[in-house]
Amino acid sequence: MKLAPVPITLTQCAKTFRGTRVLEPLDLQIGAGETLVLLGPSGCGKTTTLRMIAGLETPDAGGRIAFGDDDVTALPIEKRQVGMVFQSYALFPNLTVRGNIGYGLKIKRVAADVARQRVDELLAMMRLTAHADKPIDQLSGGQRQRVALARALAMQPRVLLLDEPLTALDARLRDALRSEMNMLLRELGITTVYVTHDQAEAMELGDRIVVMSAGRIEQIGTPRDIYYRPANRAVAQFVGTINRLAGERRDGVLTTTGGAVPLPSRTANSIDSAAAADNELFFRPEDAYLADPASAQLRGTIEAAAFLGERTRLTIGGAAPDALIVDVAGRVELARGTPVGISIAPDALIALS
Repeated sequence: MKLAPVPITLTQCAKTFRGTRVLEPLDLQIGAGETLVLLGPSGCGKTTTLRMIAGLETPDAGGRIAFGDDDVTALPIEKRQVGMVFQSYALFPNLTVRGNIGYGLKIKRVAADVARQRVDELLAMMRLTAHADKPIDQLSGGQRQRVALARALAMQPRVLLLDEPLTALDARLRDALRSEMNMLLRELGITTVYVTHDQAEAMELGDRIVVMSAGRIEQIGTPRDIYYRPANRAVAQFVGTINRLAGERRDGVLTTTGGAVPLPSRTANSIDSAAAADNELFFRPEDAYLADPASAQLRGTIEAAAFLGERTRLTIGGAAPDALIVDVAGRVELARGTPVGISIAPDALIALS
C-alpha cells in the first residue's frame, strides 16, 4: 500500500501560551516522502511543532502551514489527513487488533469489503496477521506499537506524525523496533515527522534531523552533518559525546596542557576568525587513537576505563584542561595511572562558535 507523499512547509510559525513564547518563529521545509526527526531535550519546542503540523495547535498570527500547495493553517486535525502515533499508543482495550486498526475506517463509513482489504494489508505489513483477533492486552509492547502505527496508516494519511512512540519500551525492545520502524518508513515512502529526545533514534530514522533548543532551531542537516559538523556548542554537546581542547594557537598548532595538535586545514570544518579567537578545538571520542607517548600529539594518564563490550571508554587526564574521553577497541586493558599518548587526525578536529 503505497501512499502519495506530500511536502510540508512551515513559514514563520511561532507559538505563545498565556503570554509566554514557547516557540520562536521558525521556517521549515520537509520534502515529500522525507522522514524528518525533531530532536532536542524536554521543553525545546519539538512537540509543539509537531502539534502545529497535526492541527492540534494553531501558530501565532502570521504563521503559515502548507501541505503541498494547500494552506492548512486553519484546518483542524480531522481535515488534514494526518496519521498520528502517540507515546501512549491510545489503543482501545475493548477491541481486537483488527478492530483497533479498522476503527477509523468504520467511523468514516468506508465500505466493509474495502475496509477489510485495507486492514488485511496492514496486518500483513506489520506481521500481525496471526494476532488479528487477539485483544490488545494479550500483545507485547512491540506488537502494540505496530498496531498503533497500522491504525494511523489505515486512513491513508498524507502525513505521518510520531510523538516519541518508542519511549515507553525497554531498551532492548526499543533498539529492535527502531530498526523495524526504519525499514517500514522506507517502504511506505510517506512524509513523516518524528519527535524524539533519543539521539540513536534520530540518527537511524532521520533523512534529516532538526536539533532544537529553547524554542529555536539550532541546526538542520543529515545525521552525518549533525554529528561531524555541528553548528554550535548546543548541538555538539547534545548529540553524542565531544571533547574540548583549549590552549594557545601559534604557528599552525594549538598548544594545550599535554602537548599540541596541528590546526585543521580549511575544509567544511574550517576555522573562521570568530571561532579562532576562542582558542578551542573539539573532537569525538572515536576519532582519537592511542599512540606511543614519546611521539603522540598529546600525553596524559588513565583516570578510568569502562568496558562497554564492543569498546572500552577511557577517561584520560592531563592531556588537556578537561579530562578527555577516548573510545578504543574492546579488548584493550589499561590500569588507572597508566601513561598514554593520544593522537587525533586533523580532519576530525572541529571548530565551534
